[in-house]
Amino acid sequence: MADIQLGVIEARYADMIWEREPVTSSELVKLTAAEFHWKRTTAHNVLRRLCDKGLFRNEKGTVTSLITRQEFYAMQSRKFVEDSFAGSLPAFIAAFTKNTSLSPEEAAEIRKMIDQAVEET
Repeated sequence: MADIQLGVIEARYADMIWEREPVTSSELVKLTAAEFHWKRTTAHNVLRRLCDKGLFRNEKGTVTSLITRQEFYAMQSRKFVEDSFAGSLPAFIAAFTKNTSLSPEEAAEIRKMIDQAVEET
């Protein structure tokens, strides 16, 4: 899937949609007016951009996602590891955990994820 970049406000708007989908574009106009103080045209323009980026679909005034929030943030995480650590997950984990200790629960959860990932390959 193509690299999808979102600004801070676009990301907040996308989260708003993911939390409520399916949601009508009319409801989004009301929500963005309250949250961002946007006019109807701004809400529709930003929604159109999010649809053009491949995140959402607006069919007959009902907005649904084309990819889930989890899929989107997984893509962003993979891109960050690729760009910042030459794709090395161990290098990312080493940097992430440097000067930070993991609780036994966190370590067990990470081991479980690793075991599941190994089983799937």
